[in-house]
Amino acid sequence: MGRRWRDGRGRLTVHGDAGLGGDGGSVPVTVPLELATSYRARTKGLLGRDRVDGAMLLSPAGSVHTFRMRIPIDVAYLDRHLRVLAVRTMKPGRLGLPRLRSRHVLEAEAGAMAGWGLRAGVRVVVEVRVDAE
Repeated sequence: MGRRWRDGRGRLTVHGDAGLGGDGGSVPVTVPLELATSYRARTKGLLGRDRVDGAMLLSPAGSVHTFRMRIPIDVAYLDRHLRVLAVRTMKPGRLGLPRLRSRHVLEAEAGAMAGWGLRAGVRVVVEVRVDAE
């Protein structure tokens, strides 16, 4: 189930509490998404930004760092099925440990992921925007 995306924009949908023994009635949350799939885009990531609109998906990626970042960020490690393995908040100047089975990493402003219901075990959906220019 290899995924190949290109640098660009899209949407991230988080299904939150669905399937966790609740009534499944939680409303999915959709946020703007930037895709960073080239070496250059993954290396730059969120460096130099004062805020993030939505989330950034780094793919492929198994770990991240926050050296030269201006803001703390939430980091979600995703497996090849886009299921969340772990979510961590990282302050600037930190090195994240590589996660076994992580294929993709989501980054967002610190605190955003909890508001979206994003946590270990949740599966996300990535939709790539195709611009008809």
